[in-house]
Amino acid sequence: MSTADPNTVLLLRLAAPLQSWGDRSTFNRRETRPEPTKSGIVGLLAAAAGRSRNAALDDLASLALGIRIDQPGTLLRDYHTVSDYRGQPLLSAAVTAKGRQKPTSPAKHTHITQRFYLQDAIFLAAVEGPQGLITTLEHAVSRPAFPLALGRRSCAPTQPLSLGQRTGHLEDVLRAEPWQAAAPVRARWGRQNGDAAHIDLPATLDDPAGDEVRDDVPLSFAPQGRAFTTRRIQHTYLQAPTGLTPDPARPRDTTGGHDPFALLGW
Repeated sequence: MSTADPNTVLLLRLAAPLQSWGDRSTFNRRETRPEPTKSGIVGLLAAAAGRSRNAALDDLASLALGIRIDQPGTLLRDYHTVSDYRGQPLLSAAVTAKGRQKPTSPAKHTHITQRFYLQDAIFLAAVEGPQGLITTLEHAVSRPAFPLALGRRSCAPTQPLSLGQRTGHLEDVLRAEPWQAAAPVRARWGRQNGDAAHIDLPATLDDPAGDEVRDDVPLSFAPQGRAFTTRRIQHTYLQAPTGLTPDPARPRDTTGGHDPFALLGW
């Protein structure tokens, strides 16, 4: 994209009863970060575009990413036990020279596993890049080739997922977009803060000079060759409009699409 061209940003509203954005998981313990990872966002976009796990990711991984935490949600631990229905000892992760899994030694009949999720969280993700690519991704997210998920396959997103394109710098776009928290959350906050016009929301932004390093930029999703590299980020707060005070310049959209979770108060 030429430096004379305006930046183009695609806004994604990431909301669901459950989300999980792991970056340091092991077999029996799957963690989640408090906000979406870049690998998770790139994976969602790649799935929407119909890319295979062996497809190149250079164009998607190079997109700038910003995450605004509109509703942090709460941490949920899902506790599991795993055993063989035949009563036999479980197999270990080690394999023989013929590639067969070895039995656990000493014999172990039960594995304890834990999965962590964010429940009732809502994030505003902004991806910035060339207009042609952003337009392609917007179309793909609206008509995905593969089912989309927020970190794990079981975490299906609510609607709307895509909020469309915006022109401008990523951080400015995140500042301008109205607060996306659930209506009961916004109403409760409004009662406590006198329906203030703005709210300060935490955000994580790609920044080459950032003081934190994340190892979550995917180089490949190939099953036999998953690989990641690092990026630098900064943590900040962005003042965003609450939507509690009507803005004549931004009429409210009352024709939104069907949301299957609306009856649950989302």
